[in-house]
Amino acid sequence: MHAAIGDHIVVESATIDSRPRRGQVVEVIGVDEAEHYRVRWQDGHESLYFPGGDAHVVTDDRPE
Repeated sequence: MHAAIGDHIVVESATIDSRPRRGQVVEVIGVDEAEHYRVRWQDGHESLYFPGGDAHVVTDDRPE
């Protein structure tokens, strides 16, 4: 997975009754296989995010 600053990361929920988690990439850290991100989540908090198989990237020019 590769994201750029301004892209959105959507993390799908493992449970049926939970909505996907969405955040905006504010910093890209590392390169290639070690790439991870500082993400500002919908609720306003920021965290480092190491992507897993349950996530995908949405760019500003591509619909979700």
